[in-house]
Amino acid sequence: MRNGIAGRAAPRLPSMSQAAVQPPLSRLLERSAEALQAVRAGRSLNDVLPDVALELRPGVQALTFHAMRHLGAASQVLRGLAAKAPAPPIDALLCVALALLWPSAQPRYAPHTLVDQAVAAARRRTPAAAAFVNAVLRRFLRERESRVAQALQSPVAAWNHPSWWIEQLQRDWPAHCSALLAAAQQHPPMTLRVNARRATGADYLRRLADRDLPARLLDDPAFGGQAVVLDAPCPVEALPGFAAGEVSVQDASAQRAARLLLADAGMAPGARVLDACAAPGGKTAHLLELAELDLLALDSDAGRLQRVADTLRRLRLQAELKAGDASRPSAWWDGRPFDAILLDAPCSASGIVRRHPDIRWLRRPGDLPALAALQARLLDALWPLLKPGGRLLYATCSVFRCEGQAQIDAFLQRCGTASAALHPASPGHLLTVPDNRIDAPGGEVLHDGFYLALILKT
Repeated sequence: MRNGIAGRAAPRLPSMSQAAVQPPLSRLLERSAEALQAVRAGRSLNDVLPDVALELRPGVQALTFHAMRHLGAASQVLRGLAAKAPAPPIDALLCVALALLWPSAQPRYAPHTLVDQAVAAARRRTPAAAAFVNAVLRRFLRERESRVAQALQSPVAAWNHPSWWIEQLQRDWPAHCSALLAAAQQHPPMTLRVNARRATGADYLRRLADRDLPARLLDDPAFGGQAVVLDAPCPVEALPGFAAGEVSVQDASAQRAARLLLADAGMAPGARVLDACAAPGGKTAHLLELAELDLLALDSDAGRLQRVADTLRRLRLQAELKAGDASRPSAWWDGRPFDAILLDAPCSASGIVRRHPDIRWLRRPGDLPALAALQARLLDALWPLLKPGGRLLYATCSVFRCEGQAQIDAFLQRCGTASAALHPASPGHLLTVPDNRIDAPGGEVLHDGFYLALILKT
């Protein structure tokens, strides 16, 4: 995924039984409100959370993710409870608290505890607003049923996404819009890619069982028997062989990319491959796990290339790493054509919003045309670098058509059928709706939203 967003599993909120070992809730609420403010100012949680003190970070991340998933509802109900908009720090604190007070079959905190701790946080942030915070939250609790019903009349509150996002999905996927929005509220699974150079997925399942980490193997042939889904997320340090490079964390949809690019290609050892926009390096590593390649990992951000280097070092793999703008090959290309190119293009990341719930609030409607224009420039710039008979895999972690099928349809029209053809194995849009081939019984979606198109150069 090429958006500066790591593919981590979303955190779970601590239960009330765990609260005794957590830092004071008021401090977590205070820092979570600051994180929400930062998102509203345009910063991603990936940038914000590392600045939180280590002892607070897990709790703050869990609370902030929860708030992001319920921000539409919390903001809507707050507008009805406050005669005028509170100052931004208090608005953010109230939204976090209201998200946690929203009706739930398994509330994480007792309501009176949450209100008291939110008031304590307000006293530290803005002492004069403490009484206002207390009044708003207690009024919500008294009138919760009617306030929730009223707020849910708004689609933004009902689906907890911006209105433009909802409308875009309605245009793109009218039959699946509700399912896509509902899936974005689920906690994502933790999916592993077993290093094919070191073990089989079945072997690794047994090692997980020995550690009391129940998991299942995805038996769809697209994963080559190497994709494993844990029943419950765990720290990577708990995974057997992680530090030794035997396994990596990678979503099921992302695991399809490398196999699709290399499948039936007949590439000889040492085939020249470009991974454009390579950071953080998951697909780079997967390609090298599957074949002996002369691989160039390119990224415009030299700092993010260090993450590629770290990934390859852990997996004991090698590639050439270079900083450069993929849309300007003249600045970095040595003139030798490539047998295959992976273009995991910058995109809206709309397909991984359940994993990164701040994305929905960071994106703006104008982002989509700008991203689509960048994707088109990248396709046009990289296509001439491919050998005749070579293949280019275009990938985005998006469910929006303008970043997927519409983008490739336009590219193929520009190229003409005499020089480019879509490989029949291309899966196209992988939507976050249940897929009977890989998803669990009961409707849990085990893959992120993605788009994959393999284009052959004739």
